[in-house]
Amino acid sequence: MRKNLKVIAIAVLLLPPFLLISSCKKDTNFDMYYNYFPLNEGHYTIYSVREVIVDQQVNVRDTFDYFIKTVIGDTITDNSGRTAKQFERYYGSSANGPWMIHDIWTAIYADGKAELVEENNRVIKLVFAPSEDDEWDMNAYNTLEPLECYYSNIHQSYTLNGNSYSSTVTVEQEDFSSYIDSRRKYEVYARGVGLVHKYFRDFTINNGNPNNLKKGRLLTMELVSYGD
Repeated sequence: MRKNLKVIAIAVLLLPPFLLISSCKKDTNFDMYYNYFPLNEGHYTIYSVREVIVDQQVNVRDTFDYFIKTVIGDTITDNSGRTAKQFERYYGSSANGPWMIHDIWTAIYADGKAELVEENNRVIKLVFAPSEDDEWDMNAYNTLEPLECYYSNIHQSYTLNGNSYSSTVTVEQEDFSSYIDSRRKYEVYARGVGLVHKYFRDFTINNGNPNNLKKGRLLTMELVSYGD
């Protein structure tokens, strides 16, 4: 074993200097793309939200339009003893406010992942660096049903409501339909911005018709503005 180690050491020493320098630079400059999920204090995002609730059994079909503002707050210690950031969520009837605090969640980078504790459930929103090979269970750290995620459209441009984002990733969460179910869920993140588009559709349906809704919920969030 020691003899083999000596051979390896000699081989490394005999490498041309430019190869050694190149190797070091590659490791040092490798971008993990954490800024798809910015956690710098003061960073904010504002979304227009539409929520549709359907329950055919009690003749309910309600549509709610409102705005959500998220703000990265103070550095705190989460309930696992880790250094995290407050993730503040405000609701309003206008993109200009006034805003009313609704939730204070926590967000953190941990083990190459972006984690968000939302409604007391710790979920994995992103894994770094984004790759076509990445697959993960968003609910691996909570008691909810497993939700397998993967990336599509990695580092691609994305246009929403006339605004273009030069580098985005899409987190594919669910795309399933059957005679009684219609489910489609995904989120789009932009570099330096964070979440720009969320689509969540989870309905039971009648007779295989996705437009004949029996019960469930539709939620869309679309970015209006952001800043620091």
